[in-house]
Amino acid sequence: MTKLKHIAIAGNIGAGKTTLSELLSKHYGWKVQYEDTTTNPYLGDFYEDMQRWSFNLQIYFLNSRYRQILDIRNGGETVIQDRTIYEDANIFAPNLHEMSLMSERDFQNYQDLFALMLKQVQPPDLLIYLKSGIPKLVEHIQTRGRDYEGNMSLEYLKKLNERYESWISKYNEGNLLIIQNDNLDFKNNPEDLGLIIEKIDAEIHGLFNLR
Repeated sequence: MTKLKHIAIAGNIGAGKTTLSELLSKHYGWKVQYEDTTTNPYLGDFYEDMQRWSFNLQIYFLNSRYRQILDIRNGGETVIQDRTIYEDANIFAPNLHEMSLMSERDFQNYQDLFALMLKQVQPPDLLIYLKSGIPKLVEHIQTRGRDYEGNMSLEYLKKLNERYESWISKYNEGNLLIIQNDNLDFKNNPEDLGLIIEKIDAEIHGLFNLR
């Protein structure tokens, strides 16, 4: 029997990854590996001056995610991860480079490091992608009221969403479940959460024969 060890949730800023991770953790008894947004020493500076701090921020996230994956694979628990290492390298860093917020030299350095890390990690057993439109993302961002996100431009959010859609359409690293999130309120509506759990059950029971 295959042991389910690593579930990951992907999605744009404000998609609801952390909330869903916590709810699924309670339901299944999985451990949560959070994205480091509380102690990250670069995040606030980045939103104040993206060009100055983009490389520092992306390297910090890349290192943090890499360590998380190693811990997951070396540990004995089933873990759900809030955001993946693939999003850093396929969405955020290229987007900053395209917007001239990360230099060519820094971007190539970043990509070389990511390629090296990729040889040493395995993809999640199941990737859950929260697909959200811009209005939903903006609503969530405004509701949670993080100070550093107040400087985020709508254009930046749109560009990220376009890259997410392109990346997920080509994702072939492992098993993928896409959740259309625009009309769901899984935080406040148990029925919506139940629909997601049903989809996840079908995936993990079918793919990993856990029944």
